[in-house]
Amino acid sequence: MSQLHCPKCESTDATKSGIVGGRQRYKCKNCGYHFSVAKAGKEINSYYVIKALQLYVEGVSYREIERLLGVSHVSVMNWVKKYGMKAPRQTDYHPTYKILNQKELAEFFQKPENLKEAGLIVTELGDKYMMIRWERFRQG
Repeated sequence: MSQLHCPKCESTDATKSGIVGGRQRYKCKNCGYHFSVAKAGKEINSYYVIKALQLYVEGVSYREIERLLGVSHVSVMNWVKKYGMKAPRQTDYHPTYKILNQKELAEFFQKPENLKEAGLIVTELGDKYMMIRWERFRQG
């Protein structure tokens, strides 16, 4: 069993202090703080959290982020709430994206017509690259 640390003072000197909600409760002998062990669960790599938040701010939908990164859209919504992220309302522009390998990305940038009349961001996505482009909505 790994050594317990008090979340308040980081002391390793704790004693058992009952069971709460089916989980063992401990009392720190140093500061008197009561705490429970962290629940065992699947922890998501911070890379995916950061990438999901970047995509959200760029205007990519929760479901689309789920498809791209393979993490639940509910997790993405929870991260957005937890970190207080807000995506600006988009009325004149809409994002589109493409997943490209390095060669395809280089070929894309070789053509000057690809770089006109749209905002463009490229972000690494595993072993590929995601290119997000904003195009202006056509006015009637």
